[in-house]
Amino acid sequence: MGLIVSAIGQGLLWAILGLGLFLTFRILDIADMTVEGTFPLGAAVGVTAIVNGMSPIVATLLAMLAGMTAGLITGLLYTKGKIPILLAGILVMTAAYSINLRIMGKSNTSLLGHNTLLKADFLKGLPTYYDSVVLGMIVIAVITLLLVFFLQTDLGQAFIATGDNEKMAKSLGIHTDNMKIMGLMVSNAMVGGCGALIAQSNGYADINMGIGTIVIALASIIIGEVVFGELTLTQRLVAVTLGSIIYRLLLLAVLQIGFSANDLNLLSSIVLAICMMLPQLSKALHLDTVFSKGDKVHD
Repeated sequence: MGLIVSAIGQGLLWAILGLGLFLTFRILDIADMTVEGTFPLGAAVGVTAIVNGMSPIVATLLAMLAGMTAGLITGLLYTKGKIPILLAGILVMTAAYSINLRIMGKSNTSLLGHNTLLKADFLKGLPTYYDSVVLGMIVIAVITLLLVFFLQTDLGQAFIATGDNEKMAKSLGIHTDNMKIMGLMVSNAMVGGCGALIAQSNGYADINMGIGTIVIALASIIIGEVVFGELTLTQRLVAVTLGSIIYRLLLLAVLQIGFSANDLNLLSSIVLAICMMLPQLSKALHLDTVFSKGDKVHD
């Protein structure tokens, strides 16, 4: 039971990463590789700040600011420098590696003996592993509510319109470049914050902890869409969180079968590939027809 609770807690914390990528990948329809550098950047800034005596809340906010800065640079390279978004993200991701080393001064920094958000007073009386569940639920609820509110504002609608049809958005007087920059900044701020929270949960920051993060984020998004089908935008935000939890439980199940933790990136890629191919497999195997016939029989 403890492992399941732990997986749910990890799923809630990692869902912040999925929600961040959702803004760029699904709403703006751009592939942002910056997250592979922003995630460890947030971890490095957050852990270094805590080690140097700052409160975990301030450290996490600084991590979000660092992520926002990385998103800003990617956005400027993309919109003003006219560098393709994929290459712009890779450039910032690569630069972040050296920056992270400078921030930490070494490849790995431990939080042993330091306060973290998971050691907050209101979490101390909880059973083992429940601290990450409660903290994750609070953070995810706040972020989801803020995103729902933002996307319903005029600015949020302009942001959505930019992703839906850029030419039409421009004809309506929307500064689409500004919308893209804003989206990348908000997205990477969330990713940086997620990196800081995961580092606090794990008890350390590592220079290589960003490897495979984009696959994890995409898995949360795709699994949520595959499992829950057609949804409203607000429901899709919730589905990302549920997709992240399902993804963590799937990994736990696979590890229990006997796979090594060293295989996690391989397993993540396989799970994501299968989920992305499900619609095609469904058509090829005529599963929709089979299920519709089954429903008619029951009727």
